[in-house]
Amino acid sequence: MIGRVFAEMWQGLRRNSSMVISVVLVTFVSLTFVGAGILMQQQISSMKAFWYDRAQVSVDLCSSVSTAPNCAGGQASDTQRDAVEAALQGAVLTPYVSEYEFEDQDQAYENFQQQFAGDPIVSFVEPEYLSESFLITLTDPDQADIIIEQLSNYDGVEAVTDQRQYLESIFELLNVASLSAIGVAVVMLVAAALLIATTIRLSAISRRREIGIMRLVGASNRYIQAPFILEGVVAALIGAVLALAATVAIAHFFVQGYLGRQLPFVSLIGVPEALLAIPVLLVVSVLLAWVSARIAINKYLKV
Repeated sequence: MIGRVFAEMWQGLRRNSSMVISVVLVTFVSLTFVGAGILMQQQISSMKAFWYDRAQVSVDLCSSVSTAPNCAGGQASDTQRDAVEAALQGAVLTPYVSEYEFEDQDQAYENFQQQFAGDPIVSFVEPEYLSESFLITLTDPDQADIIIEQLSNYDGVEAVTDQRQYLESIFELLNVASLSAIGVAVVMLVAAALLIATTIRLSAISRRREIGIMRLVGASNRYIQAPFILEGVVAALIGAVLALAATVAIAHFFVQGYLGRQLPFVSLIGVPEALLAIPVLLVVSVLLAWVSARIAINKYLKV
């Protein structure tokens, strides 16, 4: 009996080869978007774990061109700078400060030149235009508000900035891209479900004589439905396997290969993380095909 079911399934796949190929391709594209969305979410989580713990609080001292309320006296004096450093070493802030470093104007200018190398703006900036700053690494990055509250009102302090706020905009952009990929995937999955249902209906119509004979000999509905459902599942699984290959290729060649060369200091995901998408894509493909095919063939048998 099982052999007969599989024989009917292969016969149906051969008869509707063009429609089966369409199902495979649509499933492949939709599940590739699902895989890409999973990869992006993993990358966002990896980057947050990597960068949030390394994000610093920057205490920018007044420069000669600062206009902040605390900079009425012009560039921060040695006394004002020493006061900020004393606060960092004091009993109130010491529990929150893991370490800190001081960046003078010459160092800030050198970093500025490296960051904006080749940009015409470099020729208009002098070292005295840039702020000296304390770069503070916290024991707990979530307690940055304490440092900001304590040091913002010091004379000679232009601004106290939690660098994580710059990361938030990047992560929000990545989240939007990830959700967009998932949104496209949902639309494509709906299209795949409709295409699977149509394929199964056409397959059933082309074999209505065989179905009629099976009914006459007392075959159960489950036995009649099984080959059609398996057709959809097999086509969807082929698409899922192709999507898995594409997901692994994206992780290996694009993320680790291209992005790895362009962003050497960023923690990037790789093939092991891509492999975690295997059960998700396989389960989605099987459920999609089984539900679509079951609904389609049930409607046909009730006609």
